[in-house]
Amino acid sequence: MVESRSVGPGTRIWAFTHILPGAVIGAGCNICDHTFIENDVRIGDRVTLKGCIQVWDGITLEDDVFVGPNATFAPRGRTLVKRGASIGANATILAGLTIGEKAMVGAGAVVTRDVPPAAIVAGNPARIIGYDGAGGGGGSFAPASEIPAKTGVSATRVNGVTLHRLPEVKDLRGNLSFGEVAKEVPFEIKRYFLVYGVPSENIRGEHAHRSLHQFLICVHGLCHVVADDGANREEFVLDSPATGLHLAPMVWGIQYRYSADAVLLVLASDRYNPDSYIREYSEFLRLVKA
Repeated sequence: MVESRSVGPGTRIWAFTHILPGAVIGAGCNICDHTFIENDVRIGDRVTLKGCIQVWDGITLEDDVFVGPNATFAPRGRTLVKRGASIGANATILAGLTIGEKAMVGAGAVVTRDVPPAAIVAGNPARIIGYDGAGGGGGSFAPASEIPAKTGVSATRVNGVTLHRLPEVKDLRGNLSFGEVAKEVPFEIKRYFLVYGVPSENIRGEHAHRSLHQFLICVHGLCHVVADDGANREEFVLDSPATGLHLAPMVWGIQYRYSADAVLLVLASDRYNPDSYIREYSEFLRLVKA
């Protein structure tokens, strides 16, 4: 039963589906059997709902979203699923959350927090296990202690990001790793900060800088870093005080999967300035593609 008059051209609606009058549905959608859509619902173009799904008041699904069979949205909240996101079969999304652009929610996951853009989440409660296109999550990356093998700088597939093997001296008295400004660290250092005591399920970063350079060294334990230039994304494991990662301006950076003992040292090219931050991924993409 389709009571809404706001259904775009080319949208297919299958058997035993009920759409209330206030719902707005875009073009080219595929709404499969046994789906119920309430009034205060906005569905973009080319959205697929794979059956046995209830879309309650307050839910917005942007263009190119995929929702697998029997996925559950909790009612009574403003839930937003952004462009290109995918929600697996039997996943549960609590009310009032945002699923970021091109994020992927694994089958059966229970999502209790916002999901960042391009993140891959799984489990109950859902945790980030990787980032789409970054090479992580599936164990396809090598530990940073293996790349590069020799002292020096290695290019990455992300523009403005280089991986540095720092000089290291080992003997019976202990180990020493070091670097010099304008040599191993490719900018003048104006500030540093340490990140530690991060619960393993939490993520840090999720921003870019307009003009700031950063150099990251995990001096104890390990953490994962995802770097994104708007076209390419790559994941790195920092697990040695002899490994550094340089993030140039206009690189989106994320740190996650901290070990319990991780201590991340960040060297910065300027003093703290909140105006230098870009905190919305959509704004970052707009700026790098301008």
